Amino acid sequence: MPNVLADALLHWSRSDPGRVCIRMPSGEQWTYSELARRSAQLAHVLHRRGVQPGDRVAVQVEKCPEIFALNIACARIGAVYVPLNDTYTSQELAGLLDDCHPTVFVVDELLDLQVPQITLHALLANALTELYEFVDVACGDTHPAAMLFTSGTTGRPKGAVLSHGNLVAGARTLSAFWEMTQNDVLLHTLPIFHVHGLYVAAYNTLVRGGSMILLGAFSVDDILRELPKATVLMGVPTHYTRLLADKRFTAELAGHVRLFTSGSAPMLGTTHAHFETRTGQTIVERYGLTETHILTSNPYRGERKAGTVGLPLPGVNLRLAPDSNEIEVTGPTVFAGYWNRPELRGTEFSADGWFKTGDIGRIDADGYVEIVGRSKDLIITGGLNVYPKEVEEILNALPGILESAVVGLPDPDFGEAVTAVVVAEPGSTLDPAEIRRQAREVLAPFKVPKSVHVMESLPRNALGKVEKARLREILSAQ
Repeated sequence: MPNVLADALLHWSRSDPGRVCIRMPSGEQWTYSELARRSAQLAHVLHRRGVQPGDRVAVQVEKCPEIFALNIACARIGAVYVPLNDTYTSQELAGLLDDCHPTVFVVDELLDLQVPQITLHALLANALTELYEFVDVACGDTHPAAMLFTSGTTGRPKGAVLSHGNLVAGARTLSAFWEMTQNDVLLHTLPIFHVHGLYVAAYNTLVRGGSMILLGAFSVDDILRELPKATVLMGVPTHYTRLLADKRFTAELAGHVRLFTSGSAPMLGTTHAHFETRTGQTIVERYGLTETHILTSNPYRGERKAGTVGLPLPGVNLRLAPDSNEIEVTGPTVFAGYWNRPELRGTEFSADGWFKTGDIGRIDADGYVEIVGRSKDLIITGGLNVYPKEVEEILNALPGILESAVVGLPDPDFGEAVTAVVVAEPGSTLDPAEIRRQAREVLAPFKVPKSVHVMESLPRNALGKVEKARLREILSAQ
């Protein structure tokens, strides 16, 4: 039996070993042969430390090229790679590590935690004397490859387990849909503890024999410097708004890039329009979850509809639940379940085995999918349903509003009160009463925000997604 994931990621190390796969702004380069060699050496070290097929290897380190070799080493040995946000505190880590129970925890610096640890520096030093070859453990499509913690729709974080088959199907399907080739150069600006940065951006590149320019934390200056060398940029909406705010970002600078993609958070229609006006290109929005890889995308060739996340990818089955319009999916990229949480099978999957995404959607006559909002963010006011995105779109179109977020807050009369937070465009002053008056002109009365709050910015996570739970906490404390 082959090792499904390692074979896919190391294909080019065997067919074209001298091809460059990772480039650093410093000038350092890794070839596919180097990636294979280093992953083999790290696989030997992990094996010597007692890591067996199915064991978890947790990793919390800063972004660097060695992480890709470590990730592939875990695949080669049949271990489960558990990437953890590098901003998590020891307190936050303790519960996650207690849940996944790793055989080894790879860190930048040793932490005061009761779990076997090794620094990445020590791990790499130990690997220097190891053999360049490793006999990969046989792993089929269903063998677990990764565990990523997600809060999903039910309380405490839970580990979504993705298999070798899930990850390979996702990378091969999406990279083909976006027509990626060995000539592509990805400008990698994303964190690699997340599906977007590792299993979408990096894997899409590696399975096609392309190369990556590896950047650290997002920096407009770094992107502007490196962009002329790239053909693909994958980002989140915040990345594009920051680029557009810089006059140095021009059509000429972006002209070498054939594909700009955005995900992990919804993009404003104004950002789409501004980007097209500035560059003459349109951003490809797509949609996926930690549990499912990427499910839909606007086409590389064909109409790209702003405000939608495109069409279901080949092999993805997508439907709307008749009672709620919640998006449900099946397909080769959809995970089998959560680590140590068998009871969630009955709540997170339908009776006939479709995964409930928690997202409320619409599908237009051409089959394009629009995400209306999260089911947990649905506001029920006076017994009537209000989808936050519908109200946000109206508010975002009003003069002087840069962006908005709409949430429900407890209300003694209506159950929940529609509550809006707005951010002003630079130089604009917003009047909450005037915003409500204008909203009443286009929205049914029950959808009009009962109150409007002006803030300097919206709370976001590491990938730019608005944290509505945090927003509700802030508003409730006022």
